[in-house]
This record gives sequence, structure tokens and C-alpha cells, in this order.
Amino acid sequence: MLGNYLIRRRVFQAAGLILICLLWLAGPIGAAENLVVDAAGRRIEVKKPFTRIISLYGAHTENLFALGLDREIIGVSPHEVYPAAAREKPVFSYHDGPEKFLAARPDLVLIRPMIERGYRQLVERLEKSGITVVSLQPHGSEGLYRYWLELGRLCGRVSRARKLVADFRNRVAARRALVAEIEKRPRVYFEAIHRRMKTFAPGALALFCLEAAGGVNVAADARPVRPGSLIAPYGKERILSHAREIDVFLAQKGTMNRVTRDTIIKEPGFSVIKAVREGRVYLVDETLISRPTPRLLQGIDRIRGLLYPDMKVREKD
Repeated sequence: MLGNYLIRRRVFQAAGLILICLLWLAGPIGAAENLVVDAAGRRIEVKKPFTRIISLYGAHTENLFALGLDREIIGVSPHEVYPAAAREKPVFSYHDGPEKFLAARPDLVLIRPMIERGYRQLVERLEKSGITVVSLQPHGSEGLYRYWLELGRLCGRVSRARKLVADFRNRVAARRALVAEIEKRPRVYFEAIHRRMKTFAPGALALFCLEAAGGVNVAADARPVRPGSLIAPYGKERILSHAREIDVFLAQKGTMNRVTRDTIIKEPGFSVIKAVREGRVYLVDETLISRPTPRLLQGIDRIRGLLYPDMKVREKD
């Protein structure tokens, strides 16, 4: 018995030494809480919260407001739609010259990879002028929570961001529970871009909403146009191969897909699709199902209402 006790004690002591060494190598406890690595690979050590922020992407703006940063936002992108207070902020565009940004004296400009690729000169000029530029855009549903926490770190709202994540998870779970017992679920084709016959690739936020709402994606075999993309070509022939099993035809509507319900219904060949024949073709606002914001909950509710029109329920948020 004594021998076994001594062996266990030595094992615990050794494990403790290993843990101490690992913590020492990793740096000070809590250091990771102050570090953000953006989509371009920049490593931003947040020594103090940023307080003068220009957001050039509507999702960033929504999330900053959700974190209680309305006073810290000094500029937003054109065509902001939510919340209403965002429309009262000064407008900035990546088409603007750097002088307009410099005159506003921001300490942080939030962009996304598309802006980084297309307007590199603006980004470089801002950085040379001492302005921190951070490029963020989560890769689908997997990166959603990490993205919210990164915004929290940048702006000194880590606790608020953690609460946002926890609340969102709980509310999604409540919505999943509403459809958990349904055995026969509607099979759905979810259109991303009509004129190119593209759907969503696995991991896309739209499919996250569809699954949480109780739908089944008939295009589960879709593959992205390129690594990292969440849009996938599907083609009319492949869509029509599922014609008899598509119970509901959904299409996102917005800047990415300027489509009407009539356009889909009258698309040559689509008359054989079950959902078209039965009139179950619906449009969903892309800002509710493709933007990484808490309003994804509204997207889930919107889709569930279309899939199960007879389900009368109101979530307790």
C-alpha cells in the first residue's frame, strides 16, 4: 500500500512539474486574452481597448453595437441597415481616400478579407499612419463564436462577448429542441446565387440556420468553388436530379442574390421541382442567414416558420 502511494505521489509531482513548464513556455497566464490574430495573419496585442473605431463591414457594426460599443463607433460602412442607430453614424467607404480616415483619427479600422485583397493601398497607408487595421470574417458557423470573442478582446468587452456567445448558444439550443422530435423533416434546396446556380457549401451560416430550424439540405454533396469558400456550384442538372424530393425551395435575397420569387418559379426546367409545383418557394433576407451576427436567431425563426407553417410557438429569449 505504501509503495503504491509513493508511486502515485511521484506521478502527480511529475505531472505538476510538466504543467508548470508548459505554462512558463506559453507565457503569462491571460496573455492569450489580449492577443488577436486576424485573417491576414496580423498579431494584434491589445494593450488597451480601442475606443475610436471605424467599421467597414455591416456585420462588424452590428456586433459592435451588440457588445455595447455604440459610443466607440465613429464611422460605419455605406448602406448600414441594423441597428437603426448605425445609420446615424458618419459614413466611410473603402473607395474613399485615406485622408478622410486620417482626419477622423480612428485608432482601429475593422475590415474583412475582401477589402484587404481589393484595396491594399488604402490598408497600407492607414497602417503607415499608425492606425491599427484588423481584417476579420469567420469561416462559417465554426468560427462564429471565436469571431465575437476577438471583437470583445479588441474593444475591452471580453465578458460581454462571452455572455453574447453563451446566450446565443442557449437560444439556438432552445430552437433545436422545438424540432427535435420531428421525424419527417422537409428536404430543402437552399439557393445562394441564382444566375450561377450556386448553393451553400458545408459549414455556411445559412445551412447552420436551416439545420437548427429543422430542415434537411438536399445539396449536402455540394463542394465549395475554392478552399475556404462557403458558396458551391451545383448546376441546374444537379438541382433537377432532386426535383421530386425538394419539399421547399429557399433562396437568400440581397446584394449577393438579387432574385425574385417569380424568377425562380419561371426558370426553364424548374416546373418539375416538387416545391415549385406546390408553391413552396420562399426568399429569405441574406442579412439574417449569411451575416455572422446574433440576428441569425431571426433567420432560424424565419426558416422554421416557412418549413412548419402550422407550428405556433414563441421562444422565450
